[in-house]
Formats: sequence, C-alpha cells, structure tokens
Amino acid sequence: MDIVVKGRKTEVPERFRKHVAEKLNLEKIQKLDGKVISLDVEVSKEPNPRQADRSDRVEITLRSRGPVIRAEAAASDPYAALDLAAEKLDARLRKQHDKRFSRRGARRISAAEVPDHVPGAATLNGVGGGAVTEEREAVPTKKIGSLEVQGDGPLIVREKTHVAAPMTLDQALYEMELVGHDFYLFIDSETKEPSVVYRRHAYDYGVIHLSTDTMVTQTQSPEAGGTLGG
Repeated sequence: MDIVVKGRKTEVPERFRKHVAEKLNLEKIQKLDGKVISLDVEVSKEPNPRQADRSDRVEITLRSRGPVIRAEAAASDPYAALDLAAEKLDARLRKQHDKRFSRRGARRISAAEVPDHVPGAATLNGVGGGAVTEEREAVPTKKIGSLEVQGDGPLIVREKTHVAAPMTLDQALYEMELVGHDFYLFIDSETKEPSVVYRRHAYDYGVIHLSTDTMVTQTQSPEAGGTLGG
C-alpha cells in the first residue's frame, strides 16, 4: 500500500511528500489496522490573509474493510497541520483497534456515551449559535451538472457516491466520530431507509429518518401521470 498525496488548488513539494511518508508510518498503521486498503492525504491552502494562522489544511483519509477513518487539521503551515491531523488519526485508529479486540460480549456504547469514548467528540449540552437563514430575492437559475443553481456563484460542486451496509444508530454515531464530521448519512438496519445523525447545538445528537411516501410514489408513477397533468 502506498500513501497518495495530492494538492487541492495548490502544489505539493517533494519535500513535503517525503515528510508525509516519514510521519505516517505504514508499518505502525497496519499494526493497528491490518486491513488498510488506501491512505490518502489532501493538502489545501486558504488564500484569505485574515486566516493566516489556519491557511494550510491537511486531510487524511484511511480506507479499510471496516469504517472509513478521517482526520483533518489546519495550521499556519502544512507541516504543523500534518502533525495535528496525524495525532487525530492515531487516536481514532487506536480507538477502532481497541474496539475490535475488546472482549467478546462487551456491550456497545450508547449514543450518550460516545463523547466519553471517542477522542474529539462533541461535548454534551454544548452551547452554540443558531444558523441564520436569509431570504433571497428571485434570481435566474442555471443548470450545472445535475444541479439547478440560482445566481452566478461562485460554486463548488462535489458529488460522491458511497456503498453502505445497514447499521444501527449507535454504530452510525461511532463512525461519525471516526471521520470527525458533524453529520453522518447511513442506512438504518431496522427500517432499511436512509437516515442522518448529526450534532445539535443545545442538545446531544439528532437523527433524521427518511421513509418512502407511498402516496407520492403512486401519483408520480406512469400509470397515475394523468391525474396530475391537469
């Protein structure tokens, strides 16, 4: 397995690539996860001078036969950002390793216990500001890829498709913390429907379930098309 280092809108010098290979010790990583498939490192740079202390961002993505593990960090230079991201990756790898080799029959942690068991998890009952939604005046729309976009942009479209095995809510929370995101899309093992678990500002976690509306499905079917045509 090789480490793939790439830059997003920035050049990656050979010196940094060598530093990545030294910092991310493959032998050590494979001891913690012997089923690693790929290890990707993406470097990006923020051009805004007001964010000079966080201008360089490094994202490390480890894919194996188990859950995807991701760690990212930002700092004033890529070397410092890599060090921070590598520390997060190591902590999450060790957490996954300990869980895999824990004694048989050990109970699975509950949603409320996730912050106590996973490094970097959200603090329960944290206080945060609510998002403000502003009304926009009607603007022209245009087609970009599979999206209809209002206005001129700028727009960055990033479309991904993942193969997902059904899982429980607790497992989805656990894997959300492994990738370090504020939300996680999964297939609920009980309902077999898409669901999203996410962090809330004033509470612990929230979950959104989707279910198929049979009435809408029937009215949109070819046989029922005439009922909506007018």
